[in-house]
Amino acid sequence: MMDFPTWMAAIQARTESALAQCLPAPATAPARLHEAMRYAVLGGGKRVRPLLCHAVGEIFAADGGRLDAPACAVELIHAYSLVHDDLPCMDDDVLRRGKPTCHVEYDEATALLVGDALQTLAFQVLADHGATIAMVALLAQATGSRGMAGGQAIDLAAVGKTLTVEELEFMHVHKTGALIRAAVLLGAHAGNADDKALLQLAHYASRAGLLFQVVDDILDAESNTATLGKTAGKDAAQNKPTYVSLLGALHAKEMAADLRAEAKEALAPFGDRAQRLHELTDYIADRRF
Repeated sequence: MMDFPTWMAAIQARTESALAQCLPAPATAPARLHEAMRYAVLGGGKRVRPLLCHAVGEIFAADGGRLDAPACAVELIHAYSLVHDDLPCMDDDVLRRGKPTCHVEYDEATALLVGDALQTLAFQVLADHGATIAMVALLAQATGSRGMAGGQAIDLAAVGKTLTVEELEFMHVHKTGALIRAAVLLGAHAGNADDKALLQLAHYASRAGLLFQVVDDILDAESNTATLGKTAGKDAAQNKPTYVSLLGALHAKEMAADLRAEAKEALAPFGDRAQRLHELTDYIADRRF
């Protein structure tokens, strides 16, 4: 088995290639929209969600070709969410993945259409590659008002308010966790996992999703813009509730350590087959950008 950095680089490169193929060519009309879609998706990002999808698929010996479509679909949804989150009517940010945000590089109307088009393309990719109805429904629920979009609505309504830990968790289970859960379960479906395995992986995903968000809050508070590739300190500047603002940095780091342990514990039934997920959990917990 190849070492984790080599495996991660291989999956990232595979995903980049698959995304480049499923996105419309930049010269295809309407050229400006298609160019902006490729700008928003390609050439950046850690591809954590595709990595999770492939790592779970490997537990069940799923063929890489069967995992490419769900991995691309979930990454297209993620990219669309970033484009819309950065808009002036949302978080109003000017930097993403170390380059100008989509609405800065193009314009607000184009950025809005980029998000719309990437969302629908995600479902087209699933449909074109033989995804089951269950997989389509899973991604739809993760994306909509009971998932990511709903979490963003809660986030916008929470600005300037003090939330409890439970309220903050509820927000991030939807805003961040829903799509991470979808990435995990799409990989499991692609590998024909049984119901027992799906339940266990859903529990893993709930812990990993919160872990991702807690670490994100810590990085926003303690890192810098050059390292992150996006505006550092944005949450505090906008008076948004975070795990750091609510718990303090020390207790937020303790929470992250607990979530890492809980996520790994959830993988115990899969034994050595879950090695990549263990490594990814450590990567999520220890990342610096």
